[in-house]
Amino acid sequence: MNFSRVAIEGMAYSLPSDIFTSTEIEEKLSPLYSRLNLSSGRLELMTGINERRLWPSNFRPSQASAEAGMNLLKTGIDPQQVDLLIHCAVCRDRLEPATASYVHRLMGLGGNTQILDISNACLGFLNAVILAGSMIETGQIRRAILVAGENGAPLVEKTIQLLNEGQHDRKSIKPFFANLTIGAGAVAWSMVDRDLVSDERPVLGSWASETDTSHNELCEGDTSGDDLVMQTDSEELLHAGISVAEKAWRKFLKVHKWESDAPELIITHQVGKAHTRAVMDALSINPSINFSSFENLGNCGSVSLPITYTLACEEDPANLKSKTALLGIGSGLSSLMLSINP
Repeated sequence: MNFSRVAIEGMAYSLPSDIFTSTEIEEKLSPLYSRLNLSSGRLELMTGINERRLWPSNFRPSQASAEAGMNLLKTGIDPQQVDLLIHCAVCRDRLEPATASYVHRLMGLGGNTQILDISNACLGFLNAVILAGSMIETGQIRRAILVAGENGAPLVEKTIQLLNEGQHDRKSIKPFFANLTIGAGAVAWSMVDRDLVSDERPVLGSWASETDTSHNELCEGDTSGDDLVMQTDSEELLHAGISVAEKAWRKFLKVHKWESDAPELIITHQVGKAHTRAVMDALSINPSINFSSFENLGNCGSVSLPITYTLACEEDPANLKSKTALLGIGSGLSSLMLSINP
């Protein structure tokens, strides 16, 4: 689909104050490292992640999302003029009601606001952009706010405990390695009919997607009581993800009629340096136009891609009007590409 009437009115984020370096995580894993004779520094060396932020374990996703949402409202958005609120995170407060209901209350939004949750691993926020954008494009609504708040603290803490207490060898620790890259953060975007904003705001262009669910067992997470457990076949997931991304990229170039060197800015899902390098190589993209945040934020799930674009525009406001490609991917597997400022 090609968008012609949808603009990003505003973007905001919130980050935890607590910073945990990869070195500190390895120090907590000293029983495991000593038992298996693992060299220190391997976590940052393999991922490129120096540090990540983590909320306190009892800090709810709705609280994180609402913090980012309130920062968004401070830009001048009337909370009574929001037609749709979508919470897009992997993390949520509970099964019922929707986490969006808690965010709605915390943000003080009006009674005319529809609320719902969308969850699709790390791709949820970009899925919500397409859904809300389609509703704006067809005139059903005029303004939507999308929020996501992720907290990796319970997963990181549980993983450290499992690795230290279990009888693991070098092979059996591999499915848990990706858990140690997870961070936390929150992001909020306001999307509107472009008639409501100036020409200086980013506008949505075209999108394309590809899905291959034959690989949905490569990264699986579940809850058990208050604990979150996740296991990932990182090597196979990388290969399968790149295959899906290549197919989505070919569709995207055909729909958008961009040459592969046309984007001025590339934002991908933030997994780590190996994933980023593999994506750039597979899609023949010049890495110099890529903007990343994983070095200091880690992998923040659904928050990663939108907060990285937000940070890129904050660092250089000229990026607000740069021809940009958002390259999203989520375990399952599904990939979605979206152009901004076509």
